[in-house]
Amino acid sequence: LPIYGFLQIIKKIGIFKGFSKLDDEFYDNLEESMILADMGVETTLKAVDQLRARTKAEKIKDVEGARECMKEILADMMRVGDPALNLNGKPAVVLFIGVNGVGKTTTIGKIGSKLKGEGKKVLFSAADTFRAAAAEQLVIWSERAGVDIVRQKEGADPAAVVFDSLSAAKARGTDVVLVDTAGRLHNKANLMN
Repeated sequence: LPIYGFLQIIKKIGIFKGFSKLDDEFYDNLEESMILADMGVETTLKAVDQLRARTKAEKIKDVEGARECMKEILADMMRVGDPALNLNGKPAVVLFIGVNGVGKTTTIGKIGSKLKGEGKKVLFSAADTFRAAAAEQLVIWSERAGVDIVRQKEGADPAAVVFDSLSAAKARGTDVVLVDTAGRLHNKANLMN
């Protein structure tokens, strides 16, 4: 998501505007902008290094050419193989992560409804026990989609909710478990763990 978000920044507000040449100041500003966009230091340095190499190899001298090149580099970094949802497990488990407000819970509701419409038995796991009313929001989506939900009280251990959800899924012969999580960035290792 941060890379996608940065592609949108490049596209919409033109992070490359205000520069006329590809010099150290340009690359420093680009690195800073990418890090501030929460792309992570490692990803940022890799992308900017690739940009430096490609602009040199392809003899790109203008900022517009560098912008187009960076869009290609970031798009290539987002390709991770087959994007299809693999639901081969029994039950298949899909963990939804991202910062608050990006639509995790809503997406779970929509995907759950679609999967149920395809004849799958679906269960929602309300593992976002941190955000007030998160479980209630997922209950509404489970009712709309007509799927089961496992939840505990606010402040409960999220791992316990997932454990209970998987136990229930196995007992009920569920095909897919969709797990809602508390808002966090994918690159915050302690929160992800």
